[in-house]
Amino acid sequence: MAASSGSALALAARLRALDDDALARLVKDRGVRQQGIRDFFDLAEALLDRGSVQAALQRLDRPTLALLAVAGELASTTGAPTAAQLAVALHLSTAEVSERIAVAERAALLGAESGRVAPWDAVTEQLNAWPAFGLPSRAELVSSTPPAALVPVSESDARFVDRGAGDRAFGTLSAVTELLVALRDEPARQLARGGVALPDGRRLAAAAGVGSEQIDLLLNIASHAGLAELDGGAWAPSEASRTWLSESRADRWAVLAGAWLDRLPDELRTVLRQRAHAVWGEGLADFVAWLFPAGGDWIRERLTSIAREAELLGLTGGATPSTPGAALLVDGVGAASTAMAALFPPEVEQVYVQHDLSIIAPGPLVAEVDSRLRRFAEVEARGLASSYRVTAASLSRAMIAGETADGIRAFLARVSLTGIPQPLEYLLADTAARFGTLRVGAIDPGADPADSREFGMSAYVRSDDTAMLRQVAVDQALAPLGLKPDGAGPGGEGRLLSRFELPLVYWTLADARYPVVAEDAAGTILELRRERRAGAGGALADDTAAILIARVRAVAASSPEETGQAWLARQLESAVKNKAAVLVDVRLPDGTQVEYHLEPAAIANGRLRARDRRADIERTLPLSSITAVRPA
Repeated sequence: MAASSGSALALAARLRALDDDALARLVKDRGVRQQGIRDFFDLAEALLDRGSVQAALQRLDRPTLALLAVAGELASTTGAPTAAQLAVALHLSTAEVSERIAVAERAALLGAESGRVAPWDAVTEQLNAWPAFGLPSRAELVSSTPPAALVPVSESDARFVDRGAGDRAFGTLSAVTELLVALRDEPARQLARGGVALPDGRRLAAAAGVGSEQIDLLLNIASHAGLAELDGGAWAPSEASRTWLSESRADRWAVLAGAWLDRLPDELRTVLRQRAHAVWGEGLADFVAWLFPAGGDWIRERLTSIAREAELLGLTGGATPSTPGAALLVDGVGAASTAMAALFPPEVEQVYVQHDLSIIAPGPLVAEVDSRLRRFAEVEARGLASSYRVTAASLSRAMIAGETADGIRAFLARVSLTGIPQPLEYLLADTAARFGTLRVGAIDPGADPADSREFGMSAYVRSDDTAMLRQVAVDQALAPLGLKPDGAGPGGEGRLLSRFELPLVYWTLADARYPVVAEDAAGTILELRRERRAGAGGALADDTAAILIARVRAVAASSPEETGQAWLARQLESAVKNKAAVLVDVRLPDGTQVEYHLEPAAIANGRLRARDRRADIERTLPLSSITAVRPA
């Protein structure tokens, strides 16, 4: 459907005035595709397309839809209304009306100017057509009452719900924690069609101790809380996750629960708060269907997602709010966190260190102990009783990150209920003695001209242990690195050279269990992380909003002022296309300005042909004489 009247012209001007952040939010929220959009007029017409308008209306609640319907009717009869006039018509406060106006305006469904508001013509036309498709009329949007109240929860039911809520919340919290730690070690590729790539999904599921089918849901919970984000087509932990991982379980759960609460639409949050001690079930589904009358599959999927996350977070049990869930809705995150902490199993601060190099925690560890153990031990099992294992590789990794053998001994002496077994003492001493025996660095031909004679060499491997260096040189597992002895003369005998970059050489040696560290030109040890992989077969999604905004801004840059000729010509072309009447300011030869009320018919050879509504004659005007165009 072509945008009617002057909506496209007015909306294009408003879009042009938005900053890039607001424009990007609008493009993403409305699901605009970049294909076929060249400038702000194309974008305005895409937003006013019938399908696009209906998709936007589906995501609005009944009070906002009622405001659009009433504002459209008043605009077509008595003129664009003010917020005060709408408040009277809708029996709402002016503040409530202003909030709903802001929602509709951010969705590009309504225009506001000089204190008066009106939906774009395409929006009013779509709402007027609703009854033919079984959707509410304007009168029904305004006068319909919500379904009956929900069934209250008995005290016995609440106690039963709470018993399971703590277990589910603890399990989900542990799974999200392990998920973020696994993503920190190696990001997970997101497929273009949605979902995590199968190998990454299996890896994350194993780390989190859940089924592969739950990974997408856990990622949603983490991303809604700002703990995980898509970066270059791959899931990775956010900066905020660093702090989150070091907090107590109650505080970590509070972040997840607060993010769930923030996702609730305002009206739904209000009704749940009023019914925080009632069974939700089908009654909640009926209310949501009433609140979002055009929501269809979208709102059903949204409600299902919210309900599933509520169950996993221990906010509900069988569609019945738990004590922490009710506290969250009524009293906020702080009260909910306190209530959930009482349902969590008690935390412990000490562990059993075994002779087989395993470490057993008899209960959930406090965050500080768990975080420190992870620095030098591998997690083997998670749950109420967790287990870790110390290996030469895990100790080397810890020492690269700054740990020392003495520091690890002191820590274990404090938290171990069984002391430090002799096998672990031997491993610590041996790893510390071997640490840094093999070093990898990047070649700088300018600083080390000797290496420049070996064309294409990028990294070196050096060691004072000639036997170990000789072993590396003949190890068939390292043959792909193409390691060659440095033939630079004195001092070169202790080095091997490779044409591959430092990270690849380092990780190949580390995976082969060599005591390797990376160093800079000064010999300082570097801590390397594995590079994120782009994965085969998964095209990374373009940032549609960024591409689209860059394109329309580039076109607009050719006409930086609103009176620019390119901008004026495009406005007139849009008016011709949509048969829209416009007000045109024309500069006469004597320098005076005159306003015409025109119906543009055609543009050709730098001239506009249009019907003058006031004089009822046809005019032909040079485009160069037109100084402004605006909707009539």
